[in-house]
Parts: sequence; C-alpha cells; structure tokens
Amino acid sequence: MKVLGLDVGDKKIGVALSDELGLTAQGLTVIYRTSLKKDLEEIKKIIDLHHVTEVVIGYPRNMNGTAGPRAELVKRFARELYKFTGIKPVFWDERLSTVEAEKLLISGDISRRKRKKVIDKLAATLILSGYLNYKSKN
Repeated sequence: MKVLGLDVGDKKIGVALSDELGLTAQGLTVIYRTSLKKDLEEIKKIIDLHHVTEVVIGYPRNMNGTAGPRAELVKRFARELYKFTGIKPVFWDERLSTVEAEKLLISGDISRRKRKKVIDKLAATLILSGYLNYKSKN
C-alpha cells in the first residue's frame, strides 16, 4: 500500500511517496504546473507507476486552525483529482510545512537556488510523513 503526498501550490506541486508498508516518506519529484489537465495526468502517471492506493494533500490552515485563503483552491484541486483518478484524497494540515522545510534546508547549508528547486518536494515529504506517523499510531 503506497501513499502519495502532495503539496499543491500555484506554480508547483511537491510530490512524495511512501514505502510499501506506509511507514516512511521520500520526496519524489516536483511537478511544474501548466494546466489542471496536464497536472492531473502527471499525477495519474505517478499513481499508476507506483501502484498508489491513497493520496494525501496538504490542507492550508491558518495558525488559529481556520481554513487558509488557499483552502478552497486545494479543495477544488482535490475534487478534480478524485474525478480523474478515482482515489479520494485525504487532507492533512500543512501548517508550517514549507517553513519547516525551509529551516531544514537552511540548517543543511543548502544554497537559496537549490532550496527553490527542492522545497516543495520536501514540504510534500513532511506532509506525508506527518500523515503516516498519525496512521501508525491510530
């Protein structure tokens, strides 16, 4: 059972994948967004290639727990992904995932240019990792 983690942004979608047992998350790729149809096709290819059975999408919340300004866009994307793949995505609180990813990359002394290339993939990995940890305890 592999789980796909997505960090959906305006320009890029960070993608992470779990191992077969659903215990660990690894960054997989970054999809540079062009159109909804092409984005969905790219994700579907990944789902089919890796035999993904579950999809987790980072859900943008404000620090007080309310839905963030991008929440409706992410919900709309999730609905379209469900229609396209038949897999109903699970939402996972992504508060501070990008901030945490940035801190990890800075602490690893990664240059700003390199950080821009991998931050979305790392954010997706953190989202997926949080979800997998939760599932393993419940």
